[in-house]
Amino acid sequence: MRAVRVALAATIVALTAVLTAAAPSPSPSPPPVDPVRNMEYWLKEYGIADAWKTTKGAGTTIAVIDTGVGRGPKELDGAVVGGADFSGVGKADGRTPVGDDDRNHGSWVASLAAGRGTAADKGMIGVAPEADLLSLSIGFGSNASVPFVDQVAEAIRWAVDHGADVINLSFTTNTLDWDRSWDDAFLYAFDHDVVVVVAAGNRESGTEEVGAPATIPGVLTVGGVDREGRASSTASTQGITIGISAPSEQLLGVSANGDLVIWDGTSGAAPIVAGVAALVRSAHPELDAGNVINRLVKTATPSDRAKTVPSALYGYGLINAARAVTASVPPVSSNPADDLREWIRLYRRAESSPAPSPTPTPFTVAPLPDAEPPTGAVSPLLPSSDSLRYGTVPLVVLSLGTILVVLGVTAAARRIRSARTPRPPSR
Repeated sequence: MRAVRVALAATIVALTAVLTAAAPSPSPSPPPVDPVRNMEYWLKEYGIADAWKTTKGAGTTIAVIDTGVGRGPKELDGAVVGGADFSGVGKADGRTPVGDDDRNHGSWVASLAAGRGTAADKGMIGVAPEADLLSLSIGFGSNASVPFVDQVAEAIRWAVDHGADVINLSFTTNTLDWDRSWDDAFLYAFDHDVVVVVAAGNRESGTEEVGAPATIPGVLTVGGVDREGRASSTASTQGITIGISAPSEQLLGVSANGDLVIWDGTSGAAPIVAGVAALVRSAHPELDAGNVINRLVKTATPSDRAKTVPSALYGYGLINAARAVTASVPPVSSNPADDLREWIRLYRRAESSPAPSPTPTPFTVAPLPDAEPPTGAVSPLLPSSDSLRYGTVPLVVLSLGTILVVLGVTAAARRIRSARTPRPPSR
């Protein structure tokens, strides 16, 4: 999905810096807090800074399948270790932003997931600042020469083949169903032990309920909350597939040219969760993808606004990075986000191969008797022995018998009539 609100943050940063400088400070004073870091409220409020005491994501790789991660931001220097283009219009390395309205989207997402900052304790920093990034550029709508479903399927396979531990998908199709080519692509990721994190979508952009890929079994779907932890009325949506929630309002992002912006949307909530997934994989390399997702949802902070858990608005609750990294969580044998292969078995019946037809057993037919030798030609006007035996003779006998009966009856009738007729008197 696209960012729903974008605003330059330079004014806010400058104002914060001025106020910080003008405020009296006792001596000796602690070093001033960087205004940009101060705006990243999720770092402290969602346990990310505490999780950094254990790990910052070293040894993990996050694939950002989006519009491409620009080369301009200093915050992303050294973060991107590989990439490719799947839109057909970008550069081969995936680092040239694709599209007009969305060209900065991939850079915003990447900076939230694994930004490095600009110096020690300065500049925007991501959730997993020591994780590596893969930049896989795709194009939304008409900003591509390749069908969108093909772009996504090929990008997922490429990411898996190039070492992704986590894949971030910050977009939606606004439909519950998905193209069948995605079945194999997502199964390929799951079979290779990759955590796939997906944005739930935004009401303000016209999404009322989650759409694919957030409806695909096995992915971790991320809903969005505001500063108070309430489900965002504009920068989130709802659906039974939401697994967890994260901040989606007043987020920071670094554009492809290095500009800092403020933006909203679950497009930003997803990379925050993807970054926490990288922290968990770094701290617990023995865990498979299903247990990483299980750890994220089991350690989430339950929302006091949710009537049930999981909730269609909050999933299992709000992401808690510190607990996800350090808490004791019993292992599970299956992914709590469901099983795509089982779903395919139940619902993709049309893909099943028809049963082979059984080979018929040969049946020997008894040979027919030899035909009688032909007789000489006979005129069809002359009677044959069979026609005389079964037709002419019985018909003649029956006819003669009938005639004799009729004559006998007639003679008897005349005799009776003659006997009853009075004779005239004699003279």
